[in-house]
Amino acid sequence: MFILTTISDLVQISPEDFSKFSAVAIEDNINEKYANKVIQKIGLCIGFYDLLESSDGLIGHGTGLVNVNVKFRMIVFRPFKGEIVIGKITSGTEHGIKIGVEFFNDILVPPDLLLPGARFDYADQVWVWDNEDGSTFYFDIGEVVRFRVEVEEWHDQIPNAPDLGDGTPVSERKPPYSIIGSMQMAGLGPISWW
Repeated sequence: MFILTTISDLVQISPEDFSKFSAVAIEDNINEKYANKVIQKIGLCIGFYDLLESSDGLIGHGTGLVNVNVKFRMIVFRPFKGEIVIGKITSGTEHGIKIGVEFFNDILVPPDLLLPGARFDYADQVWVWDNEDGSTFYFDIGEVVRFRVEVEEWHDQIPNAPDLGDGTPVSERKPPYSIIGSMQMAGLGPISWW
């Protein structure tokens, strides 16, 4: 679920950070730039792990910023295909069940990847599973569930065109990184069932 990724970049240290130790100033700038951001085809950056290399700082002409070439490792959230993950149901619609973990909420289990016999109850706005024995189980909001990672989706975040006010709908922005999961195996779904 978590991986270490090596990144090389140029870090700029502002004069306000000169009172800090250089390693602390570099770490603060890396966290500010990368933490809680998605890098395409890498994953969601959680935080700085360690500094592998750094060059001598060069002061930029006219800016006072110190430029340092660094090589470091980041802790990144990117579960592998087939991994079983625990999360909470955040909502349910006819398009599937939305699940979130503590720091990531772009997880969807579509209807075709739920247990056979699952249906959406429009009155209660929840998914329901009717098993072979005739028992009914609910996928309640806030319920802790296990799901299996099936597909990762990556969407490049290009800027939207300005709204011209002519009634043309603005396209819905997709998250930069999302996960499609499944609950088709025994043991998956709400933990309280098993």
